[in-house]
Amino acid sequence: MSSNETDSESGPVQVRGTVLTVRRVDAYHAITIVAPGIAARFRPGQFVAVAVGGPDTSMLLRRAFSIHDVRPDHGGTVEFVFAANGRGTRWLAECRARDTLDLAGPLGRPFPVPRDPVSCLLVGGGYGSAPLFALADRLRERRCTVDFLLGAASGDRVFGALTARRTGRSATITTQDGSLGVRGIVTDMLGQVIHEARTDVIYACGPMPMLRQVTALARRYDIPVQVAVEEAMACGVGVCMTCVLPVVGTDGITRMVRSCVDGPVFRGEQVRWDDIGTIPFDAFGAPGWEPRTRRAGRGAADEPDEAPAAGAAPGTHVPGAQAEGRALGAGLDAREPAARAVDRGRRGAGSAGDNGRPRRGGREGQASPGRAADGGQARPDPARRHGHGA
Repeated sequence: MSSNETDSESGPVQVRGTVLTVRRVDAYHAITIVAPGIAARFRPGQFVAVAVGGPDTSMLLRRAFSIHDVRPDHGGTVEFVFAANGRGTRWLAECRARDTLDLAGPLGRPFPVPRDPVSCLLVGGGYGSAPLFALADRLRERRCTVDFLLGAASGDRVFGALTARRTGRSATITTQDGSLGVRGIVTDMLGQVIHEARTDVIYACGPMPMLRQVTALARRYDIPVQVAVEEAMACGVGVCMTCVLPVVGTDGITRMVRSCVDGPVFRGEQVRWDDIGTIPFDAFGAPGWEPRTRRAGRGAADEPDEAPAAGAAPGTHVPGAQAEGRALGAGLDAREPAARAVDRGRRGAGSAGDNGRPRRGGREGQASPGRAADGGQARPDPARRHGHGA
């Protein structure tokens, strides 16, 4: 088979799919579309970009939603979940069976999975848990054990609680108002669940403050974490550069990467959470940026001038050796057949903490892959940057 044929079978496609069902799921809506080309190519963690408003609409930008479920053997259906809070999503909620939608997908990089059986903890906030259930199925195929930790502001905003309890080895639910499960946020229970489940790998999807806290706590326990980030998207295919965020590479260099094509899944410890929304001074291509080899070649007289700049942004550099040494890099790979074993390795005795800060609000017409709503973050965040506000 030629490389072109391989690409055509694995890359995204644009289709006009027939709506099969639109149903209400507590505070959210779930829409199922017949799109066999997307269903056949899907891997957990990927998303679709959906045109909204019809042919005569002024809403030109697509809305991005994480894929919740696919059924290749049932006519090739694709389902995604959203909250109808903006013009585009309200239009989607009003669709009916036999309507047609224009959508492109599957887009983005999927969750990597371990080759060998390990203990996996799946953490979701709001309907950020939607893509985790397809991931759970894939992990169980690899004979991994799956535990769930889901949270939201209220019980009707926890997506998939019943499914998690039915299919997971354990399922812990938190709500900020105490209407379902434990009162609090997911990170309040994360340390306890890690100890009880003897977690080897964490997968998380939800609001950015939640992902930041999950990553911080996972590092204290020396547990690798994969996060599906929530960033505003306009095109979904890497052209507009709306969804860029700073990520440290294995070479120790920070680059502004596009979450729609380089993500949305990243290794949590490589995302510079405190610098999201900015271009760090030491990012590749930033004004005044120089390769480390050139800086090292400067004379001793220049060194005092360099030291304060390096210390001006604490925590903005992850050494390549540290990133490479983590168990996640050793055991997970997005290309499943080539995946290496997860290092079940070391455990720290960390404790919960590290408060996240609320993100800035999004704009109408921009969406991140239909993730997270209100749960699992440090404080209620009324202006969220994803599809349910678009």
